[in-house]
Amino acid sequence: GGSGGGDRNEALRLKGPAQETWKFTAEIDATDQLDVAAPEGIHPELAVLEMLVQPTTAQLLAASKLTQKGTIEISPIEMPLTLFTWGSKRVMPVRLTELSVNESAFDVNLCPIRASLSIGLKVLTVSDLPAGHPGAALYLAHLAQKEQLARRARAGSLAQLGLGRGI
Repeated sequence: GGSGGGDRNEALRLKGPAQETWKFTAEIDATDQLDVAAPEGIHPELAVLEMLVQPTTAQLLAASKLTQKGTIEISPIEMPLTLFTWGSKRVMPVRLTELSVNESAFDVNLCPIRASLSIGLKVLTVSDLPAGHPGAALYLAHLAQKEQLARRARAGSLAQLGLGRGI
């Protein structure tokens, strides 16, 4: 017997969309464009990514004012919807779960001109978003696109895996 202790009738049942994550390394390099005026180097591009995980100053000040008035904010600050686009066939709503920046080259003013970023994303599904949220519709479109692509794959057989006999 097995040690799982789970209900055998539930082993192949799905309880909702799968948890999909992406992890990758991105390189931002402006060293080949040093003739183009960019007084801040790639700092603006890095700041855009960093702001995906930070509330704005205005949001923090508003929350602070509410606290000073004795109001307790129960719900966390909602961030704008972020889309991860990896070609025309993969556009999905995501939350940035990991961002590590390694700045490796700088201009004479110490502004970064080259950086390596480690990025982790969680695809947001209909289970993560409220009903009617635009991200939920985008997730369903992403899933439908994935289904279309899966239908284009050639079907295999157990015999191709050397498992056809005796099963």
